Amino acid sequence: MQYPKMILFDYGQTLLGERDFDPVRGNAELLRYAVKNPHGFTLEDVRRAVDVVYGQHAGAVRTLGYEIPAQIVDRTLYAWLGIEFSLTPLEMEMVFWDAAAPAVIMPGADEMLRALQARGIRTGVISNLAWSGAALTQRLQRLLPENQFEFVLTSSDYFLRKPNRLLFEIALQKSGLSAQDVWFCGDNPQADIEGAAAAGLFPVWYTPAAAGRDVPQTMPQCAHLRIQSWDALLEALDRATR
Repeated sequence: MQYPKMILFDYGQTLLGERDFDPVRGNAELLRYAVKNPHGFTLEDVRRAVDVVYGQHAGAVRTLGYEIPAQIVDRTLYAWLGIEFSLTPLEMEMVFWDAAAPAVIMPGADEMLRALQARGIRTGVISNLAWSGAALTQRLQRLLPENQFEFVLTSSDYFLRKPNRLLFEIALQKSGLSAQDVWFCGDNPQADIEGAAAAGLFPVWYTPAAAGRDVPQTMPQCAHLRIQSWDALLEALDRATR
């Protein structure tokens, strides 16, 4: 296990956790900023329209391993309904996301990032996310204000979803590093761990929810380090070969 020059992280349930996802709550908040609604559509009307635009169309694209950005889904949804807002597309993302899925810091993530900074280890983020990198950056800055992420990549910005190795290779291009110098930490055994391994990064499987429970049946089919706390990541760094 080679000591890394950089560690990349997944977002959801890795750095931050989302307690739940309630699109009705998100759209209710978003409708507060509507400046044009000529047909008087209600929140229930919006919910039914979401079932069509996302459920029948945008959602199907994800099953193929690709991403349709939330901004495009919003544009399609609300243009169909004739509803306009006093917000920019990025502001619409943030208003919806903050209401629909509030986030909290995963235990010890902030202290772990400070420890990596003290060790001179660079950091970045790669996330499968319908929200843009700009939206995720704002969320990370608000909840982890001391972070020094060099870049934040989301599938929304590149149309590809992990485990597609191109996302990892784009991150390597941005870092200027070889894959052997980079670790990747995430909670999803296929998207994060197998995806990172396929691109040559050293994968670290973060499974805090599995502590004290049975090992999940779907195990990563590659060599990896499994940790159940961020303290364990720092301990692994102490054992790594420089």
